[in-house]
Amino acid sequence: MTDECKVILNTGLRGITIASTKISDVRGNEGKLIYRGYLVKDLAENASFEEVTYLLLFEKMPGRKELEEFKKQLGEARAIPAELTDALKTRPRDALPMDILQAGVAMLAHHDPDVKTEGDREATLRMAIRLIAQMPTLLAAWERIRKGKEPLAPLPELDHAANFLYMMRGEKPDEELSGFFDACLILHAEHSFNASTFAAREIASTRAHIYAAVAGAIGSLSGALHGGANTRVMKMLMKIGSIDAIDAYIRNELDTGGKIMGLGHAVYKVDDPRALILAPMAKKMGERVGETKWYDISEALEKKAKAAFKQHKNMDIFVNVDFYSASLYYSMGIDMDLFTPLFAISRIAGWVTHVLEEQFADAAPKPMLYRPESDYVGDYCGPDECTLDHIDKR
Repeated sequence: MTDECKVILNTGLRGITIASTKISDVRGNEGKLIYRGYLVKDLAENASFEEVTYLLLFEKMPGRKELEEFKKQLGEARAIPAELTDALKTRPRDALPMDILQAGVAMLAHHDPDVKTEGDREATLRMAIRLIAQMPTLLAAWERIRKGKEPLAPLPELDHAANFLYMMRGEKPDEELSGFFDACLILHAEHSFNASTFAAREIASTRAHIYAAVAGAIGSLSGALHGGANTRVMKMLMKIGSIDAIDAYIRNELDTGGKIMGLGHAVYKVDDPRALILAPMAKKMGERVGETKWYDISEALEKKAKAAFKQHKNMDIFVNVDFYSASLYYSMGIDMDLFTPLFAISRIAGWVTHVLEEQFADAAPKPMLYRPESDYVGDYCGPDECTLDHIDKR
């Protein structure tokens, strides 16, 4: 192959606009994340996950009666089929939780009466609501099963966040704990055309049903370059171990060309607005459980790393959503391999909204089947060699 053929196009679609959306906007230079016209900061501080989910799905904040009806719908849809619970009990206990979640979503499709209804927005919306309601039940069931415990039935009277924590732990959380988790769900619910959302929309563009799109999104989120960053942040904090070890850790990363997990983002050119909300929550959670070590290391590491990268590389680095969610989830007593699945049971609200927009948008032109082009840079045969006739048939 000649050098002229080695065209490099691996840009990850950065800077390429592929579709229009009314769902959310990420203003990276301003540090703003907007859901349907509302700043995520205002939503996290003043709304519930149910309200935000309603906003995403129906393009407006719900009134009191609308919210009550929507919460009732979610509560009634939470239970997963007994056959699925039985299937989970046959899985190896060390299976990756994201693989379990992806497989579980695919199996949920087998039990949904609407899955065979093609091209019907109302049927797709019903499936979307079931997915939002059932994915937390699926994850909580697996968490108990893998630890040798019997899954718990959901409690429809509890709010979405509180019910999930109850199904995980077997006891109802207090208002502060469920409030922290509710805010986390809101902050992770939507983030425009990230990798997993793009995967969901691409699959939806084929007119595959919503379960297929969400299963694909979960597969995308399971990749190391997308989900899982807060797990790696927590492992980094454990490796550092103390505030006194931070300077040496940063020097080593600078000397070896490494990076500080949780600092830097593909879109934000200032601190991630979600991180600014999570940081004080992580501090309060550490104080609540009597162990502020992980928050303290995080706070000191952020300040020291920003200063060091500026001094030695003349580079500004900014904190992202994963940096403080790590110590927050860890202080909640959540296993590190569940951090990414927690992301998924929140982002499901955004995923299904994008599927609905992809398949039923009223904008013109209508969304089309995703079919990008590629640039072939492999070898070419000569004019008389494009058959197999010249192969020695020994």
